Amino acid sequence: MDHSSGDDTDISESEIEEYEVKSYEELKSGSHDVKTSDETFTCPYCPKKRKRDFLYKELLQHASGVGKCSSQKRNARDKANHLALVKYLEKDLAVVAGPSQPVAETDSLADCDHDEMFVWPWIGIVVNLPTEWKDGRYVGESGSKLRDQLTRRGFNPIRVHPLWNYRGHSGTAVVEFNKDWSGFNNAMSFEKAYEADHHGKKDWQATNGRTTDLYAWVARANDYNSNGIIGEHLRRMADLRTISDLMAEEDRKTSKLVSNLTNIIEFKKKHLEEMENKFTETSISLGKLIEEKDKLHQSYNEEIKKIQLSAREHFQKIFNDHGKLKLQLETQKRELEERGKELEKREAQNENEIKKLSEDIEKNAIKNSSLELAAIEQKKADENVLKLAEDQQRQKEELHKRIIQLEKQLDAKQALELEIERLRGTLNVMKHMGDDGDLEVLKKVEGIHKMLREKEGELDDLEALNQTLIVKERKSNDELQEARKELINGLKEISKTAHIGVKRMGELDNKPFHEAIKRKYNELEADERALELCSLWEEYLRDPEWHPFKVIKVDGKHQEVIDEEDEKLKGLKKEFGDEVHKAVTTALTEINEYNPSGRYIISELWNYAEGRKATLQEGAAFILKQWKVYKRKRGMD
Repeated sequence: MDHSSGDDTDISESEIEEYEVKSYEELKSGSHDVKTSDETFTCPYCPKKRKRDFLYKELLQHASGVGKCSSQKRNARDKANHLALVKYLEKDLAVVAGPSQPVAETDSLADCDHDEMFVWPWIGIVVNLPTEWKDGRYVGESGSKLRDQLTRRGFNPIRVHPLWNYRGHSGTAVVEFNKDWSGFNNAMSFEKAYEADHHGKKDWQATNGRTTDLYAWVARANDYNSNGIIGEHLRRMADLRTISDLMAEEDRKTSKLVSNLTNIIEFKKKHLEEMENKFTETSISLGKLIEEKDKLHQSYNEEIKKIQLSAREHFQKIFNDHGKLKLQLETQKRELEERGKELEKREAQNENEIKKLSEDIEKNAIKNSSLELAAIEQKKADENVLKLAEDQQRQKEELHKRIIQLEKQLDAKQALELEIERLRGTLNVMKHMGDDGDLEVLKKVEGIHKMLREKEGELDDLEALNQTLIVKERKSNDELQEARKELINGLKEISKTAHIGVKRMGELDNKPFHEAIKRKYNELEADERALELCSLWEEYLRDPEWHPFKVIKVDGKHQEVIDEEDEKLKGLKKEFGDEVHKAVTTALTEINEYNPSGRYIISELWNYAEGRKATLQEGAAFILKQWKVYKRKRGMD
């Protein structure tokens, strides 16, 4: 796989960071070999280079240089790859690589005078940098090249600043190191390395500037206080500190940190004790709850056993009663079969009477047809709601009278049936007595036969009259219902402020929803959210699958009431309050009472003053009152 710097041109500068992450993940997964031995490394993105083996810090310097290179010769993909390699070397190979600097690090703190004044942050001074005269001023190389050289030698500087004056490059530079003790070790190693090569501060002073080599040392108090460009720069950028001062300050910071950590530990310890106490209390409470639950479960099981035993006894009693009833029914069945046989015999004797009865029925049917035609004509004559209501009120009173008359006739019919049964019994007795040929008995039998036929005729007339009254009652009831519908249609436009009007049963009251939403949202959102909420609950009300009712026993009767434990109703009450909950439960109750199967809104004549269903008489009286008011206003106009 070729990763040369000139073969990929398909990403832009803005995509470098994204591609860097991708390359870093490939290096972490082991897709490329970086470490060739315990001390040597290779760059997987530069296979065409002659120098393939690097020390750790050399490879780090190489990857960093390519990644930060501003030259157009390096494309964006190549820079991203080398930046990913820098990240991989620093994060994943820093521990295993170990040090590779040529000068061994020593404990510089042990070898130096702790009361000696150093420039802090740690700064090194490099002099006699090569310069040349060009365009009327001295110029030299940038500090990055010298920083790279020092990095390769293992001194790890942060940056290098060449010092410039009015004549240009002064041939002097300051090297900045990290402010910690590792930076101090690097600075002292930097100084000792140049001293080992006889290029330290004393050696520079001995040459009197008659050399072209570089000289370097660590800045101290005499450099800080010196006149010239180096002293000015040091006084502007740093301070003088002793090792003892820095160690004491570090000790103070450490003590403060330890103190803070101790306080945090104490606080955490107290918090842990509180949590342990709460845990103990919770455990005890939970134990008590479990014990109570077990007791409740035990009592529940005992109660269930009692209920099951009672149910078995109840079923046994029902079974025994059922057996007794079965025997009674069989006895009654045999009696009815015997009576049926007797009736079959009597049918043969009463054929003439049956023919007469048929003729009477046909006459009654003709009369009924006439009555129906008369009723139709009467209905056509009722052209307005007021007259219809008055006529129906009158018919209702007549119906009550007919019902009373019907009840009386029913009593008379039952008495007549008893009299007929008594006569038939007497007749049967007389028949048995007539076997002796007694003339007086035969006369009595004939008289009883005659009386029986008269009573049966009266019974037939009563049944025909009863049937006629039933038909008229049904008809009157239908007319009353039609009148109620007409009243409802006529009163739909009447305002609800009137005490009699039309109410839509099962309709959801929107006002509580608007009031509840206004308490949560501003005016702009309230109307829209209230409409959404009302629409949602109207869908719930029309859903036949949702039936939040339960059956309870009140005064020995079973009644269906709202189930307050229903999840939807509980959530609604908790979120929006009692008024919204009441609006929904009221609509539910009305739907369940007036239209439980269809679950749609129906109109009903309503007495708003008393909060109940209005009677037809109340509706007619209200219409009459409105008509009188209307006539009075027209008379005044």
